[in-house]
Amino acid sequence: MKKLPIGIQNFREIIEDNYIYIDKTEEAYQLVSNYKYVFLSRPRRFGKSLFVDTLKELFEGNKKLFEGLYIYDKWNWDEKYPVIKISWAGDLQTLESVKLVALDIFKLNQEILGIICDNTTDPGSCFRDLIRKTYKKYGKKVVILIDEYDKPILDVIENVEQAKVNRGFLRSLYSIIKDNDAYIRFAFLTGVSKFSKASIFSGLNMLTDISLNPKFGNICGYTQRDIETSFKDYFVDVDMEKVKRWYNGYNFLKDNVYNPFDILQFISNGFLFRNYWFETGTPSFLIKLIKERNYFLPKLTNLIVDDKILSSFDIENIDLEVILFQSGYLTIEKVIQTPRSIGYKLRIPNLEVQISLNDYILRYLFNHREANYIQNQSYDAFYNGDLDVIRDNLTTLFSSIPYTNYTNNELKLYEGFYASVVYSYLASLGFDLIGEDVTNKGRIDLTVFASDKVYIIEFKVDGVKSEALKQIKEKRYYEKYFNDNKEIYLVGIEFSSSEKNIVNFEWEKLER
Repeated sequence: MKKLPIGIQNFREIIEDNYIYIDKTEEAYQLVSNYKYVFLSRPRRFGKSLFVDTLKELFEGNKKLFEGLYIYDKWNWDEKYPVIKISWAGDLQTLESVKLVALDIFKLNQEILGIICDNTTDPGSCFRDLIRKTYKKYGKKVVILIDEYDKPILDVIENVEQAKVNRGFLRSLYSIIKDNDAYIRFAFLTGVSKFSKASIFSGLNMLTDISLNPKFGNICGYTQRDIETSFKDYFVDVDMEKVKRWYNGYNFLKDNVYNPFDILQFISNGFLFRNYWFETGTPSFLIKLIKERNYFLPKLTNLIVDDKILSSFDIENIDLEVILFQSGYLTIEKVIQTPRSIGYKLRIPNLEVQISLNDYILRYLFNHREANYIQNQSYDAFYNGDLDVIRDNLTTLFSSIPYTNYTNNELKLYEGFYASVVYSYLASLGFDLIGEDVTNKGRIDLTVFASDKVYIIEFKVDGVKSEALKQIKEKRYYEKYFNDNKEIYLVGIEFSSSEKNIVNFEWEKLER
């Protein structure tokens, strides 16, 4: 049984030490055969660094490492190219520290390539020297590989002014690539986010973005076939449907894929279902944006956007849905093509992200922490149709929200605030939900699916008593689910902005 490549991003080590390797050399071959300047965006810990290192070994002509892989009998191994590899790591909090890291990166490349830069104090001059002197020494065009190109920006994204400064430095540094086109064979940049061409990419307008090119949809991540073949010895007697629901579901216009980090951690931790990927990064910046913009959280279940996710966000005007997508908290469910435009329906990729993100939102946005036994009680209550328990637990939830969450804004007057709290609570329990569920009579505020039961929920704030349940009945929202052979429950929840809590909770089981 081959070993698990946990934390290993070095292609040579994986091959030589007999770790599992998912063959991505077909994508590598198509990439280097058809493009010169390429950009790829993927969420963190998705296998980008390993792919970059695979390209490095390929261009350096290390044939033996590729034996048995797709590219082995297709690549011209007599052609070898010098490689400059840039991978950002370390202190990137100030411009001075970013420059020092850059100089360290170029110093390492000088040592590997046997080059000495004329200017060792200015990163831009050193980078230019490195490219040209490498070309001259080896008599071959240079390959440039940049991993996590955006890390100096993302590390300070909450400090807008510093992020702008770091962005300006990177724009200047990366523009050197275009200025030295005659000396370059291939350049590949990868990162989490795509900033606009008007900002960081202004000097790299020749880049081809393959992030949402279906041909390269599986360039990172594990497919279901990978799990059932390369990992088959590990997945004996494992509930694969549950594994899919927890960790599969990322889509970049090809197959649904798993985040490799999740799968490797899941296996090494004895097949325990935990939020492995989510715990490696704290989305505090996203929570801050959600709070500042009073974002209507149920939208995350039924979200359609235009092709802006293909473009990017700017530091000065960050689009929350764009960064949620690029960071891996949302993924593509389907493409919506119209005669005039293209759009995308987005969704939360899997149960790990759904539960973890909403639990985080509850704790840091609404200051709510709940014991596991209460969460289990709520979960069981939905499966058993015991809505009195749900009423009591939701009332307790709203009682726990600090008074300061209601002051200095008008949130308490809007159904959206209360709907967002209830949505996050139920999503954190792992239920399938649809916010603003469309019917031919209007929109259901929230639909909850629990085994053989469907819950149609309507919210009202400071309204007439029983108005919420009455609206469900009058508009016959439940008809949408008549043919699903499920028990249907109608739930009206009414809030008081003065009491900041539920003042009326009514429900009926639909008899047919």
